[in-house]
Amino acid sequence: MAPLSPLALSFVTHFGEMGSRWGINRTVGQIYALIYVAARPVNADELVDALGFSRSNVSMGLKELQSWRLVRLRHLPGDRREHFEPSGDAWETFRTLAEERRRREIEPTLTMLRDALMQPAGSDADLHAQAQMREMHDLIEMLMQWYDEVQHMDTQTLSQLMRMGSKVGKLLEFTGKVKLAGKGG
Repeated sequence: MAPLSPLALSFVTHFGEMGSRWGINRTVGQIYALIYVAARPVNADELVDALGFSRSNVSMGLKELQSWRLVRLRHLPGDRREHFEPSGDAWETFRTLAEERRRREIEPTLTMLRDALMQPAGSDADLHAQAQMREMHDLIEMLMQWYDEVQHMDTQTLSQLMRMGSKVGKLLEFTGKVKLAGKGG
């Protein structure tokens, strides 16, 4: 693999910095970014050379990326080494990340909330806490129903829906102003 261009290096570095904010460490973020922008599948030795990470860090990072379903293993004819490529385009990556975050973070929270709401309230404080938890549970459930619908949309429809977002927001804002003006007049 040729040395990273300044453009690719900038992307890889930034992705590493953002990784910790997205729930992965810097090394894993940089490994993914390099695989994503590479013109062809890359092997672990190429990642070690390009990024300057230890072989063990690269191996652990690749295992984590595989567990997140963000990269896939590929064998090239005449080469016994394992090569890696992104599991899909940017849309597929986004969908995979959203689904994995749901599975790892949202579903356990919903389970905890359901369990807490099933417990008998022992005091007024518990009743208040359960009311707050029910509000959070109901909001998350509503978001997950919306998410399920969005996850099954084809990319073109989803892209159009996202482009409509600001227009829908402006329409709702306008509608709200019209309703307020009607009540005041």
